[in-house]
Amino acid sequence: MRNIVVIDAPSNLGLRPPAPGTVPGCYKLAGALRERGLLRRLKAFEGGVVVPPRYDRGDWQEGNGVFNAAAIAAYTPKLADRIERHVRAGDLPVVLGGDCSIQLGAALALRRIGRYGLAALDASADFRHPGNSDRVGAAGGEELALATGRGQDDLTDLEGLRPYLRDEDVRLFGIRDGDEDRGELGALRIPTVTVGELRQWGAADVARSAVTSLENAALDGFWVHLDADVLDPSVMPAVDSPDDDGLHPDELLALLRPLVRSPRCAGLNVTIYDPDLDPDGTAGDVLTDVVVAALG
Repeated sequence: MRNIVVIDAPSNLGLRPPAPGTVPGCYKLAGALRERGLLRRLKAFEGGVVVPPRYDRGDWQEGNGVFNAAAIAAYTPKLADRIERHVRAGDLPVVLGGDCSIQLGAALALRRIGRYGLAALDASADFRHPGNSDRVGAAGGEELALATGRGQDDLTDLEGLRPYLRDEDVRLFGIRDGDEDRGELGALRIPTVTVGELRQWGAADVARSAVTSLENAALDGFWVHLDADVLDPSVMPAVDSPDDDGLHPDELLALLRPLVRSPRCAGLNVTIYDPDLDPDGTAGDVLTDVVVAALG
């Protein structure tokens, strides 16, 4: 059994402000899951906090590229350093975000080590880039495009290692049935499985098939990225962009458990849950319970 090590990555640098003069509350995710006894319940080791730069978009305007780019470019290698150390030690890092831009830290860490895949459980593909949109700006909605080398050099080519992920090594699960990026992803041969397809084929069977495809000789392993918005808003309303017709907790667990229990799984990100949008705490309870059940 590998040691589970919990690392806090409380960065909200990749999201737009929820309202003028405010900052996204997802930086509180780590504290909220810890408050629910995550480390104790997982019998996990303490991995500390990688403190992000201050959220400050300055005079950024639409058309200026990714906002907070310099801060994200500075934070990503710091987070990668922490993740890399634990992966090389044979631990299983569980990284608590934060927004989805923290995935760049994991992708960079693993790119330093070898060739790794990604299993992303997310309501959207996070594949916005200059080639398909004129609204590039929020890295939290663009991290998969950035990780596969699409976008500005200061984020896509850190340490001269572009791309951090190859297209063919990515798998996407839980996107909504009408996702507009699916055509482009299909043309790039990035496999996607929608919520409807998961229900048709069975989440556990889809997960087992994905594990088999990711446990191939070309890869040194794979990372799992969990965005809380993959869940249906009826149980997870506390996200920045809730999308209807998402997964139920039992479906997410059936999908997540085989992935994170694979001996080739290098680690897990948990992102986007915003305690500010969860006044009674029920959504945080659901997310924590799923993560504990999957890893425990």
